[in-house]
Amino acid sequence: MEFTAEQIAGFLNGKIEGNPAARVNDVSKIEEGKPGTLAFLANPKYEKYIYDTEATIVLINNDLALEKEVKATLIRVNDAYEAFASLLDLYEQSKPKKTGVSPNTSIAGSAICGENLYAGDFVYIGDDAKIGNNVRLYPQVFIGDNVTIGDSTTLYPGVKVLDDCQVGKNCIIHAGTVIGSDGFGFALEQNSTSRRKVPQVGNVVIGNDVEIGSNVSIDRATMGSTRIGNGVKMDNLIQIAHNVEIGDNSVVIAQAGVAGSTKIGKNVILAAQAGLVGHITIGDGAIIGAQSGVNRSLKEKEIVLGSPAFDIRKSRKSLAIFKNLPDLRNMLIQLEKDIKELKGSK
Repeated sequence: MEFTAEQIAGFLNGKIEGNPAARVNDVSKIEEGKPGTLAFLANPKYEKYIYDTEATIVLINNDLALEKEVKATLIRVNDAYEAFASLLDLYEQSKPKKTGVSPNTSIAGSAICGENLYAGDFVYIGDDAKIGNNVRLYPQVFIGDNVTIGDSTTLYPGVKVLDDCQVGKNCIIHAGTVIGSDGFGFALEQNSTSRRKVPQVGNVVIGNDVEIGSNVSIDRATMGSTRIGNGVKMDNLIQIAHNVEIGDNSVVIAQAGVAGSTKIGKNVILAAQAGLVGHITIGDGAIIGAQSGVNRSLKEKEIVLGSPAFDIRKSRKSLAIFKNLPDLRNMLIQLEKDIKELKGSK
């Protein structure tokens, strides 16, 4: 589809600087802009590219002061990044959607499926499952017995939602993710070195408007529920253990891992490769830096870094000192030599 600058500005309530009739039919990065594409500039680090970009239209912030003339048509908006995201969402919605149920789909007779279901090849829907309206199940999705999938949720290829688990409305779960695999529970047998599996009889409950990346594993609870709150966003390759709870609108980034029964509050950020021990509580609004190892509970809005994790300001100071340890060691060795020489000269 093709759009003019005038149409785009009208949708975004933006102000045009340049040719209102300029047309685009694709998007591009500003540093890799091509004729006929739309780009955006939100990060000041990329400002230098706006003067040479070949993109036809560029979204910029209202407060950006340009140093020289720009050949692209500009559309000024309050927030260029948010505006660009809105356009991408509009573009995504305009793309043709797959429809219908493949003859290779297996749906149990007791399952209840809502209107406008899309189910690709080799989708399996188990006994007593409840599938809402406008749900999209891509090929090889597995829906276990007694599972609930809310309206307008999309499960991409190879997603597994195992028995008794619940997924809310307007969720997106990407390829290869497993919801409801057994929690890691083993009891050391008395007078023995062997470990006995503890049955995991709970489930996973996922709220509304949740997005989960690819190859994520969320374990079912030993008893009760592992819970993912409304609006939570999770990256790829994440492990969430049994009985964990994650509060509304929290963000979990790639390769993070949360051990069993940890309670994470609302609006928390877990950066990449963060690891949390079990049975702790993370307060609302806390931020855990990349590769941090958290071995204690955190207060509301506490920001930590390091392994073990502690206050980010102290952690940064410690890292600065750590980089200088070789020089400090050499200084100490030289100081010892100087002291010995002083003592020997007396």
